[in-house]
Amino acid sequence: MRTCAESFQGYILRSLGRDYGERLLPRGLDITFCDQLFLIGSGMIWNLYFAVMAVVLAFSLATLLAIGKFSQNFFFHKLSAWFIFVFRGSPLFIQFFFFYSLFVLLPRQGIEINLLFTTITANTGAFRTATVGGLVVLTLNTAAYTAELFYGALRSIPKGDLEAADAYGLTGFTKFRRIVWPTMMRLAWPSYTNEVIFLFHSTTLVFLSAFPARQQSGEALYYARYFVDQTFNPFVAFPIVAFYFIVATILIITLFSFGNRHLNRHLPQEVRPKIRFKPQYLR
Repeated sequence: MRTCAESFQGYILRSLGRDYGERLLPRGLDITFCDQLFLIGSGMIWNLYFAVMAVVLAFSLATLLAIGKFSQNFFFHKLSAWFIFVFRGSPLFIQFFFFYSLFVLLPRQGIEINLLFTTITANTGAFRTATVGGLVVLTLNTAAYTAELFYGALRSIPKGDLEAADAYGLTGFTKFRRIVWPTMMRLAWPSYTNEVIFLFHSTTLVFLSAFPARQQSGEALYYARYFVDQTFNPFVAFPIVAFYFIVATILIITLFSFGNRHLNRHLPQEVRPKIRFKPQYLR
């Protein structure tokens, strides 16, 4: 029976591959609570990777899509609107299977897929893995939802702010950088925080879909399902996953609250009255 220290040493980085911990996962009666705690915690590395990378990559794309949908140009407006509609209108799980077929199944049949910067063939390893293929799906999906939030914020910018910018002689990119974009972010930030939380929760679908887990390297839910299959007890592994995600969600809310405070620093802050305890002993 392993101790918690041995479980920590053997499994805390196991999700990165067999070279970073025990080559074999614990099985049967050898599974301890610490094994589940640290191996599922190791899987959170992948959840954080997918969430952080998707947010970083999708942010700029979402901004361009929102501007395109808000544009008066017919081509950019329709292109952005249809992109947002398709990825918001279809289930994320179906998108994973679609891109798995695009990146893995079709190249296996000898069908080459030409994308903007590369040609996907049976020998193209990057897109066939969850590291890249799954990240592409999450990035496109969250970019569509974020773009719709930014588009709504663009439409909600007070007309007086734009008129004031015109009065100061701000035009073009200068007007966008100093007035439009900060106001858009300030209005969309609370909803954008929710989208980031939903995206983080959606990372559990990457290995649950068809993308393979090489060398038994997966995210938190992948290992939780493995332990449930081994122990036939869902009341340990799944609550551990929930605990990790609750902690991560609290950290996301805290981190984004600093961003919200920074974006609204020029506005008068609401001062909440202090709660005073005044018991009435006599009526």
